[in-house]
Amino acid sequence: QVQLVESGGGSVQSGRSLRLSCAASGYTYSRRMYCMGWFRQAPGKEREGVAAIDSDGETSYADSVKGRFTISQDNAKNTQYLQMNSLKPEDTAMYYCAAISEIVTYARTGCVPGASFDYWGQGTQVTVSS
Repeated sequence: QVQLVESGGGSVQSGRSLRLSCAASGYTYSRRMYCMGWFRQAPGKEREGVAAIDSDGETSYADSVKGRFTISQDNAKNTQYLQMNSLKPEDTAMYYCAAISEIVTYARTGCVPGASFDYWGQGTQVTVSS
């Protein structure tokens, strides 16, 4: 069973930075991660894909965070990160880590912020005050 655990959320002032982490466990070589990503959802708003990274390290971002957020991964630690700089109040949301481990899902949806993911974490709250 694949498990994703996020950490690193918190409350910061506008313009500051946070780094989110997502530790993955429960997968083996035969059940690889084709893609990992981050989503966010603010109260009363639809879920938004923020960033994605494939197993080759190729990244993609939503326009709303491009140039401010950076997704990365440490395969040795089975961990992905979301570095968030120049945070804005509109970045306030619950942030979720997600992963694609099914080849069928990956073939259908690719590895982009709006992809369909197979596994999800429980989320970590990010609050940015002005």
